[in-house]
Amino acid sequence: MTKVKLLFISTLLLAFGCKKEPVKKTFSDQITQFSTIKYAQGFKVVKNKGYRVLEIYNPWPNANKTLRYVLLNAHQEAPTHLADAQILRLPLQKVVVTSTTHIPGLELLDAEDALIGFPGTHYISSPKTRARIAKNKIRDMGSDEGLNTEMLLDLHPDAVIAYSMEGTGKNLQTLQKSGIPIIYNGDWIEASPLAKAEWLKFFGVLFQKEKKADSIFSAIEINYNKAIALAKEVKEQPTVLSGVLTKDLWYLPHGSSSEAQLLNDANANYLWTETKGAGSLKLSFEVVLEKAQDADLWINPFYYTSLDQLEKANPHHNKFKAFQEKKVYSFAKVTGETGGVLYYEMGISRPDLVLKDLIKICHPQLLPHYKMHFFSPLK
Repeated sequence: MTKVKLLFISTLLLAFGCKKEPVKKTFSDQITQFSTIKYAQGFKVVKNKGYRVLEIYNPWPNANKTLRYVLLNAHQEAPTHLADAQILRLPLQKVVVTSTTHIPGLELLDAEDALIGFPGTHYISSPKTRARIAKNKIRDMGSDEGLNTEMLLDLHPDAVIAYSMEGTGKNLQTLQKSGIPIIYNGDWIEASPLAKAEWLKFFGVLFQKEKKADSIFSAIEINYNKAIALAKEVKEQPTVLSGVLTKDLWYLPHGSSSEAQLLNDANANYLWTETKGAGSLKLSFEVVLEKAQDADLWINPFYYTSLDQLEKANPHHNKFKAFQEKKVYSFAKVTGETGGVLYYEMGISRPDLVLKDLIKICHPQLLPHYKMHFFSPLK
């Protein structure tokens, strides 16, 4: 857990002779309080005199920049000294979001009616939002890469909630120049499951439902920590392999990733838990086989949904004990009615459910009557 650091900045007044020059206060001079964020490091809400500012840090890998959004009500006058900040009139009434991971943030806060557009609506799994799609209340905006800017400009949302791999999306830059605020959500690059889930508070700010967001996140946090305590009751740790062989390389999570932390919190022995880094490990098949041939479990072989499919993709996959004993578990089989993978939509916002799924897999005796939400064994 990380603590939010409070910054106190004072202004040094310079006098020239007997005359005192007026001092123009900067944004930093007027800060009075930071909001409390327990885990997430990618955003903060700064309380100013008369308004607040949403700050988003490093919204994509190696961004090394801070994005600022001035939070105002419908009739409030915008400050003139924050030229680099975008203005948001709250609560947002009409939004376009660009990732399925944003859908639970709206639904948990009962703000799903604000959603008017999404790129690739068939990826959405939630029955509640699918019902709104069926009633043509949500327009399909094309795809992330080919976002239909003309349609989006016609909808004229209060904001687009986006994510970016590199911050170079031309379509988003075009929309921003047209006056539509682009708010970058960086939940996916947070280092821990609870840090990712805490971005629910980001949505709470945008829809002025902060107390509700705090309450829901607190319940998720409590459930997550109770699950950790339950898993610790078992002394034996099953050994776990993850990832899959793609061409000549096996891709699997670093030990410092949130995926590895989930396995650790489930009291499993992830065989690469000592590694550190961003992105995925890329190892040769021989290295993985030597270390994990006798692993008890194989969790998350990416998008494969059957053992036959996994073996046809590469015959080397059948050399592992977990494959031979049918102890391979995937989240790819649980989908919405149009094929969207539920884990990709809900996994970030509900790490407590993901953790309980993993505990059910690793220590089934601890949760004898529990039905998994995301994972299932490959057959």
